[in-house]
Amino acid sequence: MFSTIEEALSELKAGKPVIVVDSEDRENEGDLVAVTEFAEPAVLNLMITEARGLVCAPLSRELAERFELTPMTAHNNDPHGTAFTVSIDHVSSTTGISVQERFDTVRALLGEDDRCFNSPGHVFPLVARDGGVLERQGHTEACVDLAGLCGARKTGIICEIINPDGTMARRDDLVTFKDKHQLKMITIEALVHYRKQQEALIKREAVVEMPTDFGHFTVYGYSEIYSDREHVVYMKPYTGVPDIRLHSECLTGDVFHSRRCDCGTQLENGLRHINEHGGLLIYLRQEGRGIGLINKLKAYEKIEEGLDTVEANEALGFDADLRDYAVAASILRDLGIQSVNLITNNPRKIEGLRDYGIDVRIRIPHQFSSNPDNSRYLATKKEKLGHLLEENLI
Repeated sequence: MFSTIEEALSELKAGKPVIVVDSEDRENEGDLVAVTEFAEPAVLNLMITEARGLVCAPLSRELAERFELTPMTAHNNDPHGTAFTVSIDHVSSTTGISVQERFDTVRALLGEDDRCFNSPGHVFPLVARDGGVLERQGHTEACVDLAGLCGARKTGIICEIINPDGTMARRDDLVTFKDKHQLKMITIEALVHYRKQQEALIKREAVVEMPTDFGHFTVYGYSEIYSDREHVVYMKPYTGVPDIRLHSECLTGDVFHSRRCDCGTQLENGLRHINEHGGLLIYLRQEGRGIGLINKLKAYEKIEEGLDTVEANEALGFDADLRDYAVAASILRDLGIQSVNLITNNPRKIEGLRDYGIDVRIRIPHQFSSNPDNSRYLATKKEKLGHLLEENLI
């Protein structure tokens, strides 16, 4: 059903549009997307006559500022935060609505003349977030990201695909549309994954020496480029393939020694292992398997009502585990590490690193005896999350 991002880029460079589909729990729609630099008027005509939605021109914030395209409204309360600017026509337009005149308008966004538009008009520019789909998973950002990945100026053309009866085209309808017009189709989710594989997601901010109760470490501080999250690495000199531990932040366990989980014990013994054998511990800001501190406490409320840790997350509307290991892989690449021995009981961490290009050579078990307050939690991790735990220690 879906093509690869590489296949989509090849089509876009050849001047063809592709279908881009967002999440079923977002707008749940497919847009025809083209890169302006490579497109011809026939692509715009296809959008108008066959896709039938609103023709828009996504562009980077830099281009919007260059052309002095101000927001359409001072108070944007769109549920998805779509950043419409004032509508525009090229100054050469007569009615502005024909395929050729709308095409002339979007093509002018490739130029340098910031006085070439009249407003209002018949083309609707949309301003993408600076981080693209890594910041907002919308069609606007997908279009601008695809243009950038094609090596083109960051502007394109998009149009929602509407069925002949006026309803929005959903997955099955989009497949029919794709086959009819011999188009490639991709998901925004796949584009997010592609960018995470290809790009640095973090910036190294500081390197300091850190004496601790567990030994002396070199600490690396990282900030994420597309969010305000910060992470640290505790490193000890090593030879060959390093032992590494990915530890997700747990304030209640790591700092306040909660007995509900085994996080504090895992953190302390992880540092002891790294101090003895060399390697590194990456401390990731992924509180509560990615749902955050307050939501984790709300999940504890559900657990006190009788749910297990997975059921509690789901009762709050979250997946059982929201964590992603792209940032961890990006940190490892920054440190020049491509192969690791992973200290973990969680096979998802192994799969997560491998998915982003890190070679996991061996798994080093990391299990410790349970207590009466966390035995059910550990049993649930084994039974429902697939953690590799020995029964006699639960």
